[in-house]
Amino acid sequence: MERLQETLEAIFMDLHRHPELGKEEVRTTARVKELLGERNIAIVEHDVPTGVLANIGDPSGPVIALRADMDALPVTEETGLPYASEIPGKMHACGHDFHTTALLGAAMLLKEREDTLAGQVRLIFQPGEEINYGAQALLDTGKLSDVREFYGLHTDPNLDVGTLGIRPGPIMASPDRFKVRITGKGGHGAEPQSCIDPVPCMASMILALQQVVARRISPISACVLSITRAVSGNTWNVTPEHAEIEGTLRTMTDTERDLGERVLRETAASVAKAYDCNAEITYLRQSRPLVNSPEQTAFADRVGRELGFTVIAQEMSMIGEDFAMYLKDKPGCFVRVGTGKGPILHHPQFVADRRALARTSEYLATLAQRRLAYLRTLEE
Repeated sequence: MERLQETLEAIFMDLHRHPELGKEEVRTTARVKELLGERNIAIVEHDVPTGVLANIGDPSGPVIALRADMDALPVTEETGLPYASEIPGKMHACGHDFHTTALLGAAMLLKEREDTLAGQVRLIFQPGEEINYGAQALLDTGKLSDVREFYGLHTDPNLDVGTLGIRPGPIMASPDRFKVRITGKGGHGAEPQSCIDPVPCMASMILALQQVVARRISPISACVLSITRAVSGNTWNVTPEHAEIEGTLRTMTDTERDLGERVLRETAASVAKAYDCNAEITYLRQSRPLVNSPEQTAFADRVGRELGFTVIAQEMSMIGEDFAMYLKDKPGCFVRVGTGKGPILHHPQFVADRRALARTSEYLATLAQRRLAYLRTLEE
């Protein structure tokens, strides 16, 4: 395990130095393929420009998938690490370099155990998680249609090394995005009677939309609506023609998601009408709520405990995660891995503790190995 840890630390620091944004993971893709090729792990060709799929094990048995995402964020690093990002304005501030490295470590272990595998492990090195792209893009290739179950993980800066956060049911939200463009009638700021000012309309709309969750969604539901941008005009003495607001609506169930979108649209349109303005509403559905399957989650929990991890009930989060798309039609589990307490995800000082790498790889490999053995017994 010590030798594996040393190997993984070197890979991790290299990936951390060279972050790439979603759809740009060319170097990371090449590096992953190189490391897999050195160990004679079979690559699965696909038509997504970046990202890697690979197979280990017996293709005649059941297939389960282990997934890691690869993309970085447009964040300027402020960690002061000796292996800090060498790419200006880009950083692995969400731990995807840790995920990729841990899955590579699991691949090394699984390759050593290949003769004992009761089925096949599909390795997914996914591009574009941060831009809500990669999961669906890989699913659309058809190369994952034979996968029975999906398993993934994420670093957690709220948990110590050696701790796993695992919870069945809804654990992460649908991170939907909306924009409302309000159109009035511009003119001179000194002659409001000749204008239809979109600014008061925008102000009232912001207040009204903030009441959507408080008064239209059940108080026992997990739901967040945030207005994150509001703009209008470009000078002091002109009543603008347009105003625009943008934000996010996050829910834990598809029912609440549908209700939230409908009420948001109704509210924005009604407020605009009251001010004699027009509202053009754009609502973008991104990944769905992430819901862990009960059986697979219990199995992941048990394996973690047997390997000596401290396993806690993971808190629900309103952050989105496109791993949810893999679980739309198939069962699986998404696990939070303690990588040392520190600055939150997406912070310029976020650091994932390298000491957690080998243990995380062992966890992924053992989970896959034992789950395949269990699934094979069901077929016999």
